[in-house]
Amino acid sequence: MRDTPVDLPELRADCAQCFGLCCVALPFAASADFAIDKDAGKPCRNLQDDFRCGIHLELRPRGFSGCTVYDCFGAGQKVSQITFGGQDWRSGTREHARQMVDVFPVVRQLQELLWYLAEALTLPAARPVHADIRSALATTERLTRQTPEELEQLDVGAHRQEVNVLLLRTSELVRAGGGRRKKDRRGADLVGARLKGADLRAASLRGACLIAADLTGADLRGADLIGADLRDTDLTDADLTGAFFLTQPQLNAARGSAGTKIPASLTRPGHWTAGT
Repeated sequence: MRDTPVDLPELRADCAQCFGLCCVALPFAASADFAIDKDAGKPCRNLQDDFRCGIHLELRPRGFSGCTVYDCFGAGQKVSQITFGGQDWRSGTREHARQMVDVFPVVRQLQELLWYLAEALTLPAARPVHADIRSALATTERLTRQTPEELEQLDVGAHRQEVNVLLLRTSELVRAGGGRRKKDRRGADLVGARLKGADLRAASLRGACLIAADLTGADLRGADLIGADLRDTDLTDADLTGAFFLTQPQLNAARGSAGTKIPASLTRPGHWTAGT
């Protein structure tokens, strides 16, 4: 189904080259995912002086499972080393720190778009739009390398809309392969849905809410999963072969088993084998 798997190092988080930006810039509230409240721009209490997490190997048992399902798609190292030239938020001025906090989420959105566009180029069925996708990828990459001031002014929502037109067309082309009748569950409320063994081949599940849904043994081959909320979704023994626009954070948020088949571009989450 793919020419080659998506495997671009620059779209994967490299925490060694980042100044712990996700631990500073992002807010979270005390919940099942986070043990404490934290405001945007305030360093997490677990962030060490070397910008590493002090409880990285114990995040889940310590109540920070939300951290284990997050991925910046390489935005952390890009903002740290390129946008701000290697100057961390602690050593600069207060304005410098504020800019890093504001710019990081913008670049993270752009990096996620780069992931989708790069994946679209691996899908043979999408070749009719590959030229436009390459153009959009080049434009998006250029935007990630703007100055902090330019990034603060960027209407990232408008750019997402432009890219989404291409991603929708990609989805239509890919899911049309094989001549199957395509199921459209776009944006569907499927919280807790009982979909054990469901035939969801080539389905559109774009933006669907599948929190705690039972997809045990479901057939999701060739499904479009962009933006689907898979928190606590049971993917035990499900087949996601050829599923596209599925990201590592989505997979990390779900539950699965050794029998769950996943795309080659993604990594089987460690907590699946732990049974949690």
